[in-house]
Amino acid sequence: MVAWAFYDWANSAFATTVMAGFFPVFFKEYWNAGVVATESTFRLGLLNGLGAAVIALLAPVLGAIADRSSSRVRMLMMVTLLGCAATAGLALVAQGHWIAAASLYMLASLGFWGGVVFNDSLLLHVAEPDEYDLVSGYGYALGYLGGGLLFAVNVFMTLKPQLFGFDDAGEAVRASFVTVGVWWLVFALPCVLVVKERSSAPSVGAAEAVRQGLRELRGTLVEVRSYRPVLWFLAAYFLYIDGVNTVIKMAVDYGLSLGFGPADLMKALLLTQFVAFPAALAFGWLGRQIGARRGIFLALLVYAGITCYAYFIQSARDFYILAVAVGLVQGGIQSLSRSYFGRLVPEGKSSEFFGFYNMMGKFAAVLGPLLVAVTARLTEDSRLSILSILVLFVAGGTLLVLAARAERKMGTFS
Repeated sequence: MVAWAFYDWANSAFATTVMAGFFPVFFKEYWNAGVVATESTFRLGLLNGLGAAVIALLAPVLGAIADRSSSRVRMLMMVTLLGCAATAGLALVAQGHWIAAASLYMLASLGFWGGVVFNDSLLLHVAEPDEYDLVSGYGYALGYLGGGLLFAVNVFMTLKPQLFGFDDAGEAVRASFVTVGVWWLVFALPCVLVVKERSSAPSVGAAEAVRQGLRELRGTLVEVRSYRPVLWFLAAYFLYIDGVNTVIKMAVDYGLSLGFGPADLMKALLLTQFVAFPAALAFGWLGRQIGARRGIFLALLVYAGITCYAYFIQSARDFYILAVAVGLVQGGIQSLSRSYFGRLVPEGKSSEFFGFYNMMGKFAAVLGPLLVAVTARLTEDSRLSILSILVLFVAGGTLLVLAARAERKMGTFS
């Protein structure tokens, strides 16, 4: 269990330092140096959109193949090596070479999200059903702690580069990409070496696994539709996790639009990471006490309050309070969603169904930002734009009720 959870500690370094932190800034200011801002923004947007589409489409394919070959751990190691190597390789990309940087970033992202698919599916192999909430919470908690710790070090490296032997902040950022690759690989080893998957189907060769996996994939769309609780939950998850992702992605932009300083926003981002660590553990415990579904509902209520509070904030102090509130539920809603979905997955379909689960999560990064953008354009009010996210939490909660009703009808409600 601990070895499995440490994979979240390992790969969260990529999510914090690279995805959320340095890559967007370095891509615009270093690899697109001398390019007008609108063009570099277009390139970054195109990169993120294309990368998300590729990853989302590959997720269920990878899951189906892993189910047929009983090779979840082996494939987890393969995508981890890909992600680590591509991340470290970013340090070698010269100024102005944005295509090379974009290509490596897409490969690293494929390694990251592929690892998420296989690691999520292994939850069912390291824990019993009554342990899913707690064990999933451990994983997210360690992820927030590990990712936050390395991110804090990397930020300090850029603020005091000479202290670490670097000439400037740019050199410190490049070194940070290497530290992420090494961190990710080293702390992934416990999971790869210790975790043993439970074989649920006869193991076959790689080529046959591909053929069988792709055949299964075609039928999975039909299968998901036949499992009503799964179908309703995935629809609910798509909406409310889009709201969660939008809060994560738009919070800093919202703070800047209100005139808060970058230093305050960076501190708030770190604060969210470290609050999320004990909060994810607490939500794992809470899920065991009141059930994962009720825990998700509680988190949705808090998120609804967060979006309403965001409308009224006036100072950096208010933004810190907002960061704490987000940290309290961000890891909780993610971990309980993973464990709740694990209970709904039919036996022998863990990787395949978790592939679809992660696919929904990847695609759930478009609707919210679009909603915010359209609201801002129509109203010319940043505060109303952030408030519009409330629609996603309400709609997601409504569909979650329908998932619970479908579960009752099938006699699997708990």
